Amino acid sequence: MRRRFFVDRFESDSAALRGETAEHLGRVLRAEPGQLYELSDGHRVWLGRVEDVALPKRGESRIEFALVEPIPAREPALRIELLISVVKFDRFEWCLEKATELGVSEIVPLAAARTDKPLLAAAGKRHARWEKIILESAQQSRRLRPPLIRAVASPEEVFAHSSSACKIFLSERPDAPRLHELLRSPSIPPAGTAGTAALAIGPEGGWTDAEIAAAGAGGFAEASLGETILRTETAVLASIAVIRFALGDF
Repeated sequence: MRRRFFVDRFESDSAALRGETAEHLGRVLRAEPGQLYELSDGHRVWLGRVEDVALPKRGESRIEFALVEPIPAREPALRIELLISVVKFDRFEWCLEKATELGVSEIVPLAAARTDKPLLAAAGKRHARWEKIILESAQQSRRLRPPLIRAVASPEEVFAHSSSACKIFLSERPDAPRLHELLRSPSIPPAGTAGTAALAIGPEGGWTDAEIAAAGAGGFAEASLGETILRTETAVLASIAVIRFALGDF
């Protein structure tokens, strides 16, 4: 299966990779003229043939492609907005990678009340790294475009402004309905009709009463993944897969 890379734009019959991506393709993957790769500008995908590889010791690396033919491509029909509380960075970044593979469209890191304050203080400096992780994961999973990652925001602000048709926040409260039950309830759009869904996953210490109230005021339905308490990364994988399956996107 051919690898896919993102380019800034397509010209009439050509495209170019620059910088770190070109460096990786040229030096690590040893790209040579004549080889074929898939290229995406976030809207279209083309099969590209390597025409020239420039890897100078100084200055920007660059790989030139000739466009061969368009390739059919689309994003998942269900657009998922993942609202995820910041946790330890190794686990948070694993979540970013896997959520990208599972087709989320947008990721909003949350500064929840019980999120560790040192993590929040350092989060702003990690944004460029997070964008790179998402980009590489989107290329690996052959997405049409990488998901957008927003700046860190408070849960109350995000809950109030979400416009998704289906809004769910995961809860550890024992009386919260199971996610699979909620997705079959009349309050949730039928499979294939939702279009957009927002999924909120809280910090390791759980949501506060004020955050739960803010979620309810924003139209979010509370749901549980079962009796056991899951780590954040486990909850991300399980809930996204369940939602996409239940709403008709798998």
